[in-house]
Parts: sequence; structure tokens; C-alpha cells
Amino acid sequence: MLWCPGRTKESAAAAAEAISLLEPLPPGRELSKAYAKMAMTCAAAARDEEAVVWAKRSLEIAENLDDTETSFYATAYLATCEPEDEGFERFEQTLGGAQRAGCAEAVGRVVSSLVGRAVRTCRYEVAARHLDLGLEYCGAHGLELSHLYLLADRARLELAQGRWSRAAETAALVLGVPRTSTTPRIMALVVLGLVRARRGDPGHRPLLDEAWALAEPTEELPRLGFVAVARAEAGWLAGDPQAVASAIQAALPLALELRAGWFVGELAQWCRRVDLRGGSPQGSCGPYRLQLAGEWERASALWTEMGCPYEAALALMDSDEEEPLRRALDALQRLEARPAAAIVARRLRERGARSLPRGPRPATRKNQFGLTRRELDVLALVNAGLQNGQIADQLVVSVRTVDHHVEAILRKLGARTRSDTQAAAKVLGLMGPNR
Repeated sequence: MLWCPGRTKESAAAAAEAISLLEPLPPGRELSKAYAKMAMTCAAAARDEEAVVWAKRSLEIAENLDDTETSFYATAYLATCEPEDEGFERFEQTLGGAQRAGCAEAVGRVVSSLVGRAVRTCRYEVAARHLDLGLEYCGAHGLELSHLYLLADRARLELAQGRWSRAAETAALVLGVPRTSTTPRIMALVVLGLVRARRGDPGHRPLLDEAWALAEPTEELPRLGFVAVARAEAGWLAGDPQAVASAIQAALPLALELRAGWFVGELAQWCRRVDLRGGSPQGSCGPYRLQLAGEWERASALWTEMGCPYEAALALMDSDEEEPLRRALDALQRLEARPAAAIVARRLRERGARSLPRGPRPATRKNQFGLTRRELDVLALVNAGLQNGQIADQLVVSVRTVDHHVEAILRKLGARTRSDTQAAAKVLGLMGPNR
């Protein structure tokens, strides 16, 4: 029995048919697997309560038959639908068991589900802890689909952490795979589209339109919601409230019905920003609940703690006070989030604020690569052989700040690696005569 991502109705129908044939017979491995497939199908559509019922049925039979492989699958689907803390603990235990048992395919499925769940619920530290090892394991064992899902989730993680150049590169890797699975392709299209929209670069609309064309027929919230949130943001950045409303209406009712707190929060914040009905904190979770309740300072601090500089700046935008709006503007300019920075600058001017920074400083315009003074300092140290931690110590800044500077340098120079920056460093006179 085949499960087809993005084709939940067909998958559910096939699973239901198998269950109806197998249930009159004595409980066996085939029925346990059919239950597990149904759990997987329900989980993919964010129908968590149904998924838990089917997963428990599968697990009961599998454990009675000592079918460890099916047990791993059923437990992973159960973890996907549990409260976050309980779910991740179960994921960790299941992953360890699958590794010890040598069930490679189960390891791939569990680690990709774990990372996907962590990224969806903004548990980025959990995702980062498993991503590299998961990619290495899946690559070594030829688990192409799980590897693809992990790559797509890495792109989402990099986007959230403000590492937009890397996010775009990772998304391009996913899109470059022939016959890419539906869900990873949707995720990669959205990541690349958002990078372009947030920077004010052209070409984001066709990417988000293709993602929507793939997601809409599935009628599944994890796909619909992800694209809808991105389209709402792109509409807001473009100053198009109607586009925001259209995107929200396509997914918010389903998110509320399924009590999907993260999607509810994301969609509701865009309602609030364009003065639409539906911008209530009810049903939302995480920093979104704080933002929607008017606690923008606490929300921004929480986003910062989670390592999400763009979301932290957007939370500050909800303030009516000049000082936090200036902080938001500064953060957005560092990220080179030009459309959002322009919105904040306009709000500041409307409040009578003066002496606002306008684009690149004169020192930045003096070099053909558009590097800031600080980026020139970082580039010189990069080409002196220093790693980011050493650069941070020397410049007395955080490692994350250096990470952002290096990301910006690579993008502005069109470089893929640190060594590729040497030619530009020579042109700018940043390398010693012996290098």
C-alpha cells in the first residue's frame, strides 16, 4: 500500500480499503502496517486526533507481534501529534531505538519527521541538533526522500535564522532534484520566494504561485498554511491588503478548525497588520500569542532568544513608540530586508521622527561591491584565516552577528565559499602582500 504525499484522499481511501479487508482476520503485521499508514495520512493533513487513534492501534498490534520496524513508524506518527515536549521526547527514544536496531529506513523517516516537527513549531535548537547527522545518515544509506525533506527543512531553518543566502542556496538544491516530491518542492519554492520578497528582489511571485498551485489541490493545512502565510507576507510587503486577505481566507478557517496554534498565530498576525477581522490571539501559540495580545516587547525578546531576527524586528513594529521602531528599522537594515525597513521608516516619519538612515552609508557606496565598513572589517579577517568565533572575539560582537555579516558578504560578492572572497579582498586592498 503506497502513501502519496500531497494526495491524502487517495492515500486515505487505499488505507481504508486495506483496513476493511484485514480487520475481519486475526490481527497481523499487515493490519498493523495499514493502521500505521492511515495514521501517517492523517498526520500529514494535521488531523492529529485521528492520527493518534490509528497510531495507537498500530502500535498495540506491532508490540504484540514484536514487529519493531512498524512500532518505530507508529511511534513516530504518535510523536508528531503529541504536545511538543512529550512528542520530542518520544521522537528521541524512537530514533535511538531504530538506530540500535539497524532499521535504516525507519531512522530516515523518524529523523525527518522529528526535524520537520521541530521546524514547524519553531523549536529550532531541536532541529539544528539533528539536521546534519540526519542528512549524513540518509545520504549514506540512500534514503533519498528523507534526505530531500531534511534539505527542505534546513532551508526553512536557515530562513528563520536570518541566513537568507544559505536558505536560498539550500532551496535551490531541492528544486534542482529531478522529480522532487511535492512537499519538499513546496517548501523550497516558499523559502526562495520569501528570500526574494524580503529583500525586495524580483521573481518571488511566480515561485509562490507555483507553490500554491501544488498545495491547493491537497486540501492539507501543512501545505496550504505554509504557502498562505508566505503569500500574506508578500502581499503585506507589497502594500496589497487584498492579497493578504485572499491568502488568509484560504487557510485560517482550516487552521482554526484543526486547532493548529502555530498556523493560527501566523495567519492572525497578518490579519492584524492589515486591520482584518481574525487578528485575535485566541487559538494561537508561542510568540504570536504575545504579539496578538499587544505584548510586542516580550514577543520580540522571545523571537530573539529563538534566534529569529526578522520575526523579532516585525514584533517591534507593532509598537507605536519611536524607540522600538528605530530598533526594528536597524535590525531590518542589517538583514537587508528593504521592503519591511521602508514600512518602518514610513511609520517613523509619520510620527515625526528625524535623522533616519536612508539606505547604504556613503562609505558603503565607495566600494563597487556595496560592502559596509563593518563588512569590510569582517572580510579582511575572513581572508586572514580567522573563523567566525575568532572574528567575534576580535571585533567584540556576537558570533551570530558575524554569521550575518559573512552571509551578507558572500551574497554581495556572489561567492559560495569563504575562499571565493579572496579576489574581491585583493581588489579592495584587504589582503597583505604575502597572501
